[in-house]
Amino acid sequence: MIRVFIGFDPRETAPWHVLSHSIMARASEPVALVPLALGSLGGLMWRERNALQSTDFSFSRFLVPHLSGYEGWSLFMDCDMLMLDDIARLWALRDDRHAVMCVQHDHRPAEKTKFLDAPQTAYGKKNWSSVMLFNNARCRALTPDYVNTASGLELHQFKWLDDDTQIGALPASWNHLVGYDEPRPGMNNVHFTIGGPYFHEYADCEYAEAWFAEREAMLRVDQRG
Repeated sequence: MIRVFIGFDPRETAPWHVLSHSIMARASEPVALVPLALGSLGGLMWRERNALQSTDFSFSRFLVPHLSGYEGWSLFMDCDMLMLDDIARLWALRDDRHAVMCVQHDHRPAEKTKFLDAPQTAYGKKNWSSVMLFNNARCRALTPDYVNTASGLELHQFKWLDDDTQIGALPASWNHLVGYDEPRPGMNNVHFTIGGPYFHEYADCEYAEAWFAEREAMLRVDQRG
């Protein structure tokens, strides 16, 4: 069973469901999709919202190992993505030598705001945590207490690990940053990190046609494969 936790923010309900559909439509193995919604976390998330926090799941993503009982592997994904390949191919990249695996971008945004006027911040390892394969047993430092009290940089820069050698690298095609990475076809998973086609101002962005096609396929019951 491929366990996939997808960050949920009520302002981005549409992209959450389109991403979920894109995963299920291509999966060759059983997938369990979990919306990482604050309202379902009970007392596990109590830290106050930070002014720099652009989504409800900015920090709750680091609860995934705890929610998984610190057993096996789990995948976390931001909701503003579109899966264009079989997620089982990403799952097959798990490597027990690592505590966590991600695409290791060199992402240095110049703008000050992004979607919904959320602040844009620049820091080392930015967007590494937007797709994470957690080797849960090796992520026991991510207790609810730690996730609720650590700084944003401590969490997103993986300071909860002893050193960076515990971070495994995934191919860049599994977290293609639309609007930042050089446009190219054939990506496995695309990330509308600055804003996706579900916002008017980004309706013509790279891979927008693919997103709208996925949404249409999700809404129809009379289409044939």
